[in-house]
Amino acid sequence: MTTYIIGHKKPDTDSVVAAIALQFLYESRNCFGHKNPQASITEAINPETTFLLNKFGVKTPKILSAESITKEDKVILVDHNEASQRLDCLNQDQIVEIVDHHKANLNLNQPIFMTFKAWGSSNTIAYFLMKQNDLRPDKILASLMLAAILSDTVGYKSSTTTAKDKEVGAELAEIAEIGNVDTFTLEIFRAKSDISSLTNEQIVKNDYKIFEFDTAGNDNNPGGSTTKTMIDQLETVEQEIVLTEKKAGLLKAMETVKTEQGVKLLFVAITDILKVNTKLLILSDAEKEIAQKAFGGVVENNILDIGPKMSRKKEIAPAIENALK
Repeated sequence: MTTYIIGHKKPDTDSVVAAIALQFLYESRNCFGHKNPQASITEAINPETTFLLNKFGVKTPKILSAESITKEDKVILVDHNEASQRLDCLNQDQIVEIVDHHKANLNLNQPIFMTFKAWGSSNTIAYFLMKQNDLRPDKILASLMLAAILSDTVGYKSSTTTAKDKEVGAELAEIAEIGNVDTFTLEIFRAKSDISSLTNEQIVKNDYKIFEFDTAGNDNNPGGSTTKTMIDQLETVEQEIVLTEKKAGLLKAMETVKTEQGVKLLFVAITDILKVNTKLLILSDAEKEIAQKAFGGVVENNILDIGPKMSRKKEIAPAIENALK
């Protein structure tokens, strides 16, 4: 029997490293009772995560499919909980634990162990659980966990950042012997911004999440419904270059991806992580109407500047959800 620890679809650095950190925790402390814990991923990792794993000489976890999970195996979800973000065709009755920092949206058939914290990174939670169990990561794991926290909180600039993230980050930096965190953060940002090897469709699907947002009812549908909405986010230090040189290709790719994913709305957020600014790439009138209602302003040439909003989880997705209601 294996206990698979898996992050969300389109894995980012936080979900991949948190799975690795939890494997270390579960292997080191028997009190959790998880047999043969194994960190896994759902899809290929992005350039930033590839850079970091290579930098610290850590092997990329294996890609897991639902078909390879036997009836005896168990599953732990990290950095997500919603069904739309889980491994495709995963039997939810095999989920035994969730460690997450997002809003809960669950309907399971049995009680499970859950650790939810309103912190900026799943790795902050993983370190918290380690300290609870008198466990200290080694230098390499501490380096990766620090990198994941800096990535998910955008160098502590995101509105999701908490005092706990900064406290844990400082402790991990000490263990990792990283004296200049700002320099390390810039190195991560540069890796995050490297999209030179990606096609336009890969950029549109580089870091996306699909939400089932409630939609207000009307005379024809008094009970309302849900609107399947995809929000992709590209964090870069070259926002203007992306929105000029790549805009036409990205809009065309968005049409393809929108059909492929079967979503009603598709937004691509281009976030400048140095200037602390996000601009939405707007595909059609449907997205235009909701975006202007959610954030104000006027869409010009398929672009809406939504200002210093950095967090999809806390600032972008909730505003779109409220606009649909």
